[in-house]
Amino acid sequence: MEQTIPKLKTSGIGLLNEKPLHASLKQWYAQLGDRFEVAVDGFVIDIVRHDQLLEIQTGNFSAIKSKLTKLVRSHPVRVIYPIAQEKWIVKLANDRDQVNTRRKSPKKGRVEDVFREMVSLPQLISNPNFSLEVVMIQEEEVRRFDEKRRWRRHGWCTEERRLLNVVERHVLKTSADWLAFLPKAMETFTTKDIANATNIRRELAQKIAYSLRVARLIELIGKQGRSNLYKIAV
Repeated sequence: MEQTIPKLKTSGIGLLNEKPLHASLKQWYAQLGDRFEVAVDGFVIDIVRHDQLLEIQTGNFSAIKSKLTKLVRSHPVRVIYPIAQEKWIVKLANDRDQVNTRRKSPKKGRVEDVFREMVSLPQLISNPNFSLEVVMIQEEEVRRFDEKRRWRRHGWCTEERRLLNVVERHVLKTSADWLAFLPKAMETFTTKDIANATNIRRELAQKIAYSLRVARLIELIGKQGRSNLYKIAV
């Protein structure tokens, strides 16, 4: 059955600088009865659904660390974070290139990439009022040429991100949800074991271990060679 998306009724607060990806995800998640751009405890919340606060974050988690830390003290909060499973890069026409170009990026995002941001607020993992929803998407990243920023991406900077499609969603709420990123059937493990089991880079596996350790879901028990050795906390 086709989903009926209600027309968003908002206060208008916080919409001035809203980017296309953020706006599209808010529209996609909208349900009848939701309230949008609501002031709660001095903060503007994207979506209020019954007693739950939904925050769509398309940027760095460090930017909302203080906000989330205060809100979870008295409200159930879910952060919705998009990761591009597939991405098309659009370069806008400029003085050098007279037409727009569009190509598919070879990079493919995966759920584990969320730990690149979770290192900013790992202490929230164990808070019963906190949950995280990773939404895997197909997107367009629109870039424009800026002569003054040649030092980065040869002058190309991201103008906006556009939602093309929602592929799948992963809710991380319970300890079991977070521990699912670890190697199966291993009483002890290193970050190399995490990397091998999930087919990710070692540096990302280290971020997973750091986040889960701060959340007290795993504990450091010693060394295996030069590597830290962990086990799931009892």
